[in-house]
Amino acid sequence: MARTWPSVAWTVAVLTLGLLVVPLSVQAAPDDAYLAGYAAAVLERELHVTATSLHVENGVIELPAADLGGADREEVRRVLSDIPGVAGVRFLAAKASAGEAGATSSPATGAAHRQAARREGGFLPPGELFAPLLADPRWPRFSAVYRYYVHDSQLGNVGAANFGASLPLYRSDAPFPEDAQWETGIQAGVFSIFNLDAKSKDLINSDFFVALLASYRAGDVAVLGRLLHQSSHLGDEFLLNTTVTRVNLSYEGIDLKLSYDLLDDLRVYGGGSYLFDRDPASLHPGVVEYGVEVKSPWTLRDGTILPVAAVDCQNSEESNWSTQYSVLGGLRFEHLRLADTALLLGFEWFRGHSPNGQFYRQKVEWFGFGAHFYF
Repeated sequence: MARTWPSVAWTVAVLTLGLLVVPLSVQAAPDDAYLAGYAAAVLERELHVTATSLHVENGVIELPAADLGGADREEVRRVLSDIPGVAGVRFLAAKASAGEAGATSSPATGAAHRQAARREGGFLPPGELFAPLLADPRWPRFSAVYRYYVHDSQLGNVGAANFGASLPLYRSDAPFPEDAQWETGIQAGVFSIFNLDAKSKDLINSDFFVALLASYRAGDVAVLGRLLHQSSHLGDEFLLNTTVTRVNLSYEGIDLKLSYDLLDDLRVYGGGSYLFDRDPASLHPGVVEYGVEVKSPWTLRDGTILPVAAVDCQNSEESNWSTQYSVLGGLRFEHLRLADTALLLGFEWFRGHSPNGQFYRQKVEWFGFGAHFYF
């Protein structure tokens, strides 16, 4: 049974990367007039935005900033990009004087435009109040990544296959302030690495993660609390071919994070975790995490491709509070979507104590490239 893990994981990986070249729709592109009416109706129904000046040309939706009101531009872009036949979304800047006009895909910097659009409530609502942490190596997501370990005595070429997601179960309005919402849900994920230098692409380690979550959002501020569990398991083939001492790493923990959107293009966050019921018992409990994410104000292909970059830093009591760095940079494809989240294709760099449970005492460094779905 152990030998089936690499085959299954890399089959899913190939399918994921295949989304870059396989069209997601084979329907004929609708004409611009149809798209204009459709887009206006969608904005009115889903975001309560009345787009009186919306215009479509060659499948690209042009929308004046004045029509958005307090709606979040990225939410508007997401909703419009999901419409079959839409080739891009362009926001038109306000005219400073008669005769001065310009088109831009850059979000406005005013507070009214930074305010997050209210999301649909009820059971199994779409989206998340607390956005995924892009560079966190243990954020539940679907991804397939190639990694090269630098100056490592055990590993060189490694494949990482991650399977997971956040699932909001219920969302409702919060009593304070007026625009606030709260939600509860679950997260689950499996984080596996494979030795690509081995003949049978041996499974090295798998970490299983599950959490109950509660989150809150008011404007630019979001808070996430989690009660989590993680356990680690070594691959059978890896055990047979090495003399490593097996560690049954397992723990529960309480985690709290705060996120703040400083600008439309800049997000900062921070928080910490306390681990309990630890195995081995010598594992120290304290973890601090913080980071920053940046979205480019300039997009490609009429707003359908968005450059992004993220840095996640962690300091743990187990590593004597030394800093672990995780960096991700790449392109988010707004028009290649699975469920509610766009595909992110990017490069990564990591240096610090290994996030893979069995090897948590070892310092590692790698460079990688892969495809990620955060949803």
